[in-house]
Amino acid sequence: MHFSLLLAGLGTALLGPILPVLATEWHMKDSQSGVLMLTKFCGAFLGGVSVSRNLRRSLLVGLAASAAGFGYFSIAPGMVLGAAALFVAGFGIGQIITSTNILAGRRFTVHRGSALSLLNFSFSLGAMLSALLAAWLLPLFALRPLLELFAGAFVIGVCGLLLEMRGSQAELIEPFEPAATTSSNQSLRPQIYLYFAGLLVLYGGLETCLSGWLTTFALRYGDKTLAVSEYTTLLLWMALTIGRAAASAVMLRVGEKTVQRWGLLLTAIFTTGLAFSHSAIAIAAFAMLLGLSLAPFFPSTWALLMVEGPTARQAGIVLAASGLGAAALPWLMGVVSTGAKSLQVALAIPLATALALLVMSAFSPKHSDRQASFPEPPGV
Repeated sequence: MHFSLLLAGLGTALLGPILPVLATEWHMKDSQSGVLMLTKFCGAFLGGVSVSRNLRRSLLVGLAASAAGFGYFSIAPGMVLGAAALFVAGFGIGQIITSTNILAGRRFTVHRGSALSLLNFSFSLGAMLSALLAAWLLPLFALRPLLELFAGAFVIGVCGLLLEMRGSQAELIEPFEPAATTSSNQSLRPQIYLYFAGLLVLYGGLETCLSGWLTTFALRYGDKTLAVSEYTTLLLWMALTIGRAAASAVMLRVGEKTVQRWGLLLTAIFTTGLAFSHSAIAIAAFAMLLGLSLAPFFPSTWALLMVEGPTARQAGIVLAASGLGAAALPWLMGVVSTGAKSLQVALAIPLATALALLVMSAFSPKHSDRQASFPEPPGV
């Protein structure tokens, strides 16, 4: 699971550090660059929403689809075919992230938020490596062979999972489905379902707006060199990775709701600071602060959802909803940036998103206020 999320993190964050290179090579405006993010995360939404009860099979399908999508993306001659390849790759990433998080969420019933935060450390580490490797390798090698090697890593994942599954046919259907699934599903009220889906729609858009456009933002308003701008994105993911590890320890003692709300408040403040930054140092500092403030949101929110006892399909739909936000909001940022001729103005979108999440966290459905870190009663 850690290896799969590491690759998923690499694939999720890949586009941001290489976007300026693609924009130059394919002669794209910001609105067209946003289309690449739109198609990739539309694929991620479809991948997440189509996860089956057979979670290991979904993980296998996700690894294979990602290998195929990124493999073709490496040789795509232009934006249209590149977007199509990213749709397939995004589908695979959606399957990987959703199936892995559901598996982990069911295995840990005590301190679930802490456990999920530690697992998603691998996702953040992969995203961090994406920016780091881009900054190190792009000055030395062409983009195409690097993308081919990345696609090959998913092939290794497919082979490893097939070996692990061999001789375990009896375990292919998810063995961690709660015994009282039917009754617990009936308690998952529509308002709770919609509430968590709404949270993840907005969070998916918020994180992708910042990570997807940060390299371009730093290139325009901070340092004028691509490598240094890519290191700015690296700082964001490095801080998010460290923050996930720290959040795992914090949530052993502090409730998920408290951590979630403080993180959102700080995210809104730091996004405002980023929008008014005019130097490389200031942009880098706010990138690090944003990574730390964003870190606890997903594991804490997912832990609160898993307390409600959703089925694999229900949890998959909720998690897949983040792909809708990740597709729509970064695309909208590109449109606003092109229209206003300012990427700084377009940062109003992630700022408004952070504030909306903060308001939603203060008005959560009553049933979801239970702390996810306490043991569940027997039979749940």
